[in-house]
Amino acid sequence: MTTFLILAVNLLVGICIGLTGIAGFLLPMFYTGFLGMGTVDALALSFAAFFISGILGSFNYFRSGNLDLKSGAALSAGSLAGAVFGVNLNLLIPEDIIKILLYLVVLLSGISILVREQMAKAKDRKGASAGRRQTGTVPSLPVMGTGRIISYVLLGLATGAVCAASGAGGPVLVMPLLTTMGFPAHTAVGIALFDSIFIAIPSIAGYFSAAPEPAALLALLPFVLIFHGIGVYAGSKYAVRINQGVLKAVVASGSILIACVKLAPLVLV
Repeated sequence: MTTFLILAVNLLVGICIGLTGIAGFLLPMFYTGFLGMGTVDALALSFAAFFISGILGSFNYFRSGNLDLKSGAALSAGSLAGAVFGVNLNLLIPEDIIKILLYLVVLLSGISILVREQMAKAKDRKGASAGRRQTGTVPSLPVMGTGRIISYVLLGLATGAVCAASGAGGPVLVMPLLTTMGFPAHTAVGIALFDSIFIAIPSIAGYFSAAPEPAALLALLPFVLIFHGIGVYAGSKYAVRINQGVLKAVVASGSILIACVKLAPLVLV
């Protein structure tokens, strides 16, 4: 039954990641909060899934013209180094503190998703009333310069460290930050998925090497990757056909509720 639940959740979370670029943070929360798995084992399996979702998701976004590789490369260079630091930081912190950090990241991520969606709706209404909305136009990407490259590397360092330490995955933190830097929403998702590959690489190596029983995780790993990969590929392929606003609201609301339920006994003891 446990194996069935793991595969089903990986499939569903993979679909959500492919559709919106978010929801990966639910995987380690499911492993630790509902299955009682140790955080090291949970993060090892989660980041292996994030590696697959990053490859498949960014590939589909690249094919649709929504992945800027130059910006993604600069961001990912910082994330690779930041993730190394994040993994080592995680392994030094007590497990209870890591769980609190994970649930806090989930809670704040859910809140930020709802806030961004409301801000986007308000912006659309304002643009429509002012007659500024134009059909058929394609938003331009930020101009790449030395300052921009440095800012992307620093952003990657910070987000890579936080994601690797907490199990957030990457896109849920990186995607909104990229939109505030001027990237169109779909391009931000594509870059964030690409970046998650490089957060996952040192995280997989670090957490699997620290796992108490790596052989058991490796036996489960191929099935997890297959089901998660199917979900991501299907979700990213049909992302343009789904009302992402509704889906994001559902994921965000559920994340906030679950995080509050899981945080309560940890912070009130």
